Amino acid sequence: MGRRHILSPPGTLNTITPCAACKLLRRRCAQECPFSPYFSPHEPQKFASVHKVFGASNVSKMLMEVPESQRADAANSLVYEANVRLRDPVYGCMGAISALQHQVQSLQAEVHAVRAELLKYKYREANFIPSSLVALLSSGAVSVAAPPPPPQPPPPPLPTTSTSTSSMYTQLTTAADYTTISNENVSYFG
Repeated sequence: MGRRHILSPPGTLNTITPCAACKLLRRRCAQECPFSPYFSPHEPQKFASVHKVFGASNVSKMLMEVPESQRADAANSLVYEANVRLRDPVYGCMGAISALQHQVQSLQAEVHAVRAELLKYKYREANFIPSSLVALLSSGAVSVAAPPPPPQPPPPPLPTTSTSTSSMYTQLTTAADYTTISNENVSYFG
């Protein structure tokens, strides 16, 4: 970025080295070249991939529409999108995002499974403590949290108002609110 410190009037030609864009497009790199601050001549593959996916004219238009303070980030985003689009022409960045979301979901499921396993062991410890540990616990050297309260009994069945022979297909007369989901009646298997 800092290679354009030549004091000359606008519109004059750059006599040092052309930027990667001008080198690829085989044109002279002018002082006000829109690509030179963002596409270094030392990394020509960046502009080559951007040019292949978006085209030089479109890249120039996109960079000019962005405020100057954000153009470097926009150029980096274009390079990233172009590289991903070349690797995966159908899905591009959405394929990468989808793969990452799938990975997050599988890791969350794994965390839930580990938490369930920990709860299972915690309940097993709380319900069965060997007599050798009772003396250690009573001495105050180790403290154990109190076991959780026993589960609540299930609610009584609703009175049936239907004339159907099976209680499985009875209709409820009250409106249910399904806007919130709670874990009150969800049990862990194990």
